[in-house]
Amino acid sequence: MGWEDTKADTKEAMRDADNKAKEAWRKADGDESVSDKVANLGDDIRTELGNAGDEINRHKDDLDDKNPG
Repeated sequence: MGWEDTKADTKEAMRDADNKAKEAWRKADGDESVSDKVANLGDDIRTELGNAGDEINRHKDDLDDKNPG
């Protein structure tokens, strides 16, 4: 596991923790409204796109190593 793997895993864990904190805060009033659900969905989409970008970067480096210039 290289530096990029460690960095991507750390960023993914931070995104997940951030989303869980936001979801808990939105549920704190005891009522989960439609706007809370929409906000949670937006956070989930943003997280997954960030994780996908990290995976692309992680594997892009592998492809560059296999196909030198």
